[in-house]
Amino acid sequence: MDFASLTEEQLAELLTSKPYVRLLAELTAADPSAPALTVDGVTLTRAELESRSNQWARALAEKGAVFGDFVTLALPNSVDYFLALIATWKVGAVPQPVSPVLPQAERQAIVDLADSRLVIGADQANHPGRTCLPPGFAPAPGTDGAPLPEVVAPAAKAPTSGGSTGRPKLIVSGTPAETSPAAISWLTGMLPNETQLVCGPLYHNAPLINSINGLILGHHVIVLRKFDAHAALQAIGEHQVTYLQVVPTMMLRMHRLLQEAPEGTYDLSSVRQMWHMAAPCPPWLKQAWIDRLGAEQVMELYGGTEGQAVTRLTGTEWLEHRGTVGKPFFGEMKVLDDEGNELGPGEIGEIYMRSPVGTPASYRYIGAEAKSRDGWDTLGDLGWKDEDGYLYISDRRLDLILSGGANVYPAEVEAAIESHPDVHCCVVVGVPDDDLGQRVHAVVQTDTALDADTLRSHLADRIVRYKIPRSFEFTPEALRDDAGKVRRSAVRDAVAARLTNV
Repeated sequence: MDFASLTEEQLAELLTSKPYVRLLAELTAADPSAPALTVDGVTLTRAELESRSNQWARALAEKGAVFGDFVTLALPNSVDYFLALIATWKVGAVPQPVSPVLPQAERQAIVDLADSRLVIGADQANHPGRTCLPPGFAPAPGTDGAPLPEVVAPAAKAPTSGGSTGRPKLIVSGTPAETSPAAISWLTGMLPNETQLVCGPLYHNAPLINSINGLILGHHVIVLRKFDAHAALQAIGEHQVTYLQVVPTMMLRMHRLLQEAPEGTYDLSSVRQMWHMAAPCPPWLKQAWIDRLGAEQVMELYGGTEGQAVTRLTGTEWLEHRGTVGKPFFGEMKVLDDEGNELGPGEIGEIYMRSPVGTPASYRYIGAEAKSRDGWDTLGDLGWKDEDGYLYISDRRLDLILSGGANVYPAEVEAAIESHPDVHCCVVVGVPDDDLGQRVHAVVQTDTALDADTLRSHLADRIVRYKIPRSFEFTPEALRDDAGKVRRSAVRDAVAARLTNV
């Protein structure tokens, strides 16, 4: 049932929120010995998570963190990450996650933008004038683990995004650190007391919010320190995972491992729902997972960290509308041309979205301005709707390649290339060309002796000729991070520089 179809009673239940910290304390009181979190073989019960996060909160307060401050979290996936996250809420501050391996200059730019009170996971020498807690920090022995007075942080989180430009911005949640368990279940399909696997890095929004939601619903949250297909598949069977969120890169790596492994090596029978998001999923790969788990087990969500609107899609719906990301489930979406006219079925334009009328703003930017038109925002994605109102994604406007007057969408070409069994990943970009304006170039990750002619032959009956890359390069190095993300502008610049120097 989408947002517009809710009754007044259902809507009231969804909008009845409690602070995160109170919900976690109530779960602890109900069953203190229940497992709450497992990372790297270390498990914390609900009581241990509550007590140790209280100790962390007192330590953060002693370091000067107060209501409304930003606290930058530069920690890897770990128990400490969750202790610092929950402690930040407990002092009324706003968690501001960043990658722990960001170059110093990039992290400094984000910390300056946020004017962070604390930077957790960084050496003091790297951020003069800021208070830093180094990797491995722990509260002093004997720190009180009793509850602190309840306070509600004014924003639940403030992740960063550089988008295609590489310039950082903060996406500050428009809602305080409180929620409704009923709303979580309605939007995400999570049930109380499940076992959830978190595969991606917590500095990305989807793994972060799914783990938060899971803890609030009483899940045993299993967190991979770093994604590995074998470790993920093994964890599903060992812990009897019922709920997980992945990205297509993870789906591809797990699929290939399952194909190679003897039957019975991995047990996926416990999986009730597997959600994928964050990047377009090649149709052949989605079909493979539907065949493996069942159509109702494979779910998809499309939306931005900004949260103005989201689609939700079952595998059954996808089979009837192959390639779609679904219909808007919360909020509204429409497709406009460059003049702001709404386009009809099958016509590609820019996707604009807005939250349900009467609801508060879902986000605010620091360091950027929203691209808006008459109250509707766009994240820069291009797509179209079919006759039944299902949305399809072409690509991002900034990634679109104009080659010889034709539009080439990198995501489509990447999906075709990644269907080759020797390709782990690829990134397709447009590079300058005197004749075509831009030509299609592919950077391909492989650990075999794959060559351009072999790939061109593979693509010949999969995509039209003008979309087949004119040039290829091959690398054994990973092109995307564990969340399936790539900074395409950096790849494009590096490729252009290499080609210029040839």
